[in-house]
Amino acid sequence: MYVKDYMSTDLKTIQPSTTIIQASDLMKRHDIKRLPVMENNHLLGLVTRDLIDKNLPSAATSLSAHEVNYLLEKTKVSDFMLKKVDSIAPDSLLEEAAVMMRTRDIGVLVVKEGNQLVGILTDKDIFRAFADISGYNSEGTSIVLELAQDRKGVIEEVGDALLAADINLTHMTVYHNEGGIRVVMHVEAADVNALLDLLKKDGYQVQTVQKKTISR
Repeated sequence: MYVKDYMSTDLKTIQPSTTIIQASDLMKRHDIKRLPVMENNHLLGLVTRDLIDKNLPSAATSLSAHEVNYLLEKTKVSDFMLKKVDSIAPDSLLEEAAVMMRTRDIGVLVVKEGNQLVGILTDKDIFRAFADISGYNSEGTSIVLELAQDRKGVIEEVGDALLAADINLTHMTVYHNEGGIRVVMHVEAADVNALLDLLKKDGYQVQTVQKKTISR
């Protein structure tokens, strides 16, 4: 999967002269938490909900209402925006984005094609992709199998069992696990007994079988 498959492209942007209260109102109106700061089609920085909250006057402030309003009108996003923003290309693999976010301890990447801003990718988009990859959002049955010792031909064995049981596979991931492997698969069928019997004969241990029904 690519970054472009999960990034948000309907972006709301602001200028560096946008005030803190204008940026806050825009986030509330569109239910978003991040705003790219643009000038002449160039990305200058990023404003987040957390940054705005940190820069808003505290409820315990000794400032008068007039002073607070004056402060809000004078504080521009250029005064506190993130100027160093990590970026990634839209054709990068989603796994690369996930590793970048984890190793750099960040929750967002701007997506740039050359110097052009084309999207934003957040940690929530990564979570959504994981759910899609696992088949969680698909109707059918999720199956977790384990094989004590890895060997060649695992994909072929699983494919042969699916063919013999006349069951369609929609998702599959294979993990190496302490010398063995774990196969996580999702199939369209609700009745998977025949498939499980075939896989058990090949030496697979069935760890989990979970049926999923999607409400229409």
